[in-house]
Amino acid sequence: MHTTHRRLSIVLPTFNERSNINAVTHQLLQLQKLHQQLEILFVDDDSADGTADAIVELAQQHPCIRLIRRVGRYGLSSAIKEGILNATGDVVVVMDSDGQHESDAVDSAVETLLNKELDLVVGSRFHAAAEINGLSTQRERNSTWANALARFSLPHYRQLTDYMSGFFALRTAICLPFVRQVEVGGFKFLYELLALSQGQLRVAEVPLQFQPRISGESKLDLAVVWDLGVSILHSLLLRSVPRRAISFGLVGATGILVQLAVNQGLMALGLGFEQALPPAVIVAASSNYLINNVLTFRFQRLKGLALVRGLLKFLVVASLPVLANVGVTSTFYSLVTRNTFLAQLVGIVVVFVWNYAASSRFVWNSP
Repeated sequence: MHTTHRRLSIVLPTFNERSNINAVTHQLLQLQKLHQQLEILFVDDDSADGTADAIVELAQQHPCIRLIRRVGRYGLSSAIKEGILNATGDVVVVMDSDGQHESDAVDSAVETLLNKELDLVVGSRFHAAAEINGLSTQRERNSTWANALARFSLPHYRQLTDYMSGFFALRTAICLPFVRQVEVGGFKFLYELLALSQGQLRVAEVPLQFQPRISGESKLDLAVVWDLGVSILHSLLLRSVPRRAISFGLVGATGILVQLAVNQGLMALGLGFEQALPPAVIVAASSNYLINNVLTFRFQRLKGLALVRGLLKFLVVASLPVLANVGVTSTFYSLVTRNTFLAQLVGIVVVFVWNYAASSRFVWNSP
């Protein structure tokens, strides 16, 4: 094994993981027996439960422990990227801080990386020799589907079995140019890294013994699932369309359904098409705002009174295209076709670009 004289950095993103930090850290400290130049780098997203304080206490006892405390910067992919960019090791391992990844996997991944002269080694939950003890049946099924979609969108790496893994080891010098390009709003950092590298990395997998969390709850939510769809579309579109624009567009697609449903409902109550159209457009715009606030702009998410003010801003920003929507739709309906669905779709397409650009800047203050 050729790891003794290399500097190894282990990057662990954390958010409200205080109850897990001690156990995970003490497991990793055992790696000093083989990796004398060991760096354990925690990247904490300003946890409210005292995670950073627990790490500071450990760092005072063990000089190999470092902490990056992030304020105003959030997200798993963002934390991983910042950790890798600040790591001092020529080999970096990224792993979860909740105990689901065993410390023994670090040695296996690093040994495989170096002895087989690879650039990236992925810890796979779905390797033939892997064991999964920490996923529910539903989570395992969802991960299987997610990996199938990822494999379709990453033709250069179809030999892999786990594109969504949170455990991987990489050679810093080789992977750093791609790491710098990773868009931190992505679904999974590993997936983004593979998508960017376009087959230029030598990659293999090692099996994981995936364990239940030591304590606490999984951070998986609807936003993470949503990001999967956005990331895959981003790759299939050859990364030519901004990720956030894709998300905004997908939300807009739900607005189409809302507008059509409200319009048809009001017409069923006796209103004419042109009388039912304005309230249908306003309801759809409000729906788009609320969904975008939760998904597309979740790291700038508005809450409380700011949410109400944001809705008013959104409606003001959207007022011109709303009028254009009504005007174009009505004109198209009157002069081109009496098909109400087609007429509404034409109006909706007209407003998309304006809504995306103006809303990003003036509602969520995001460039």
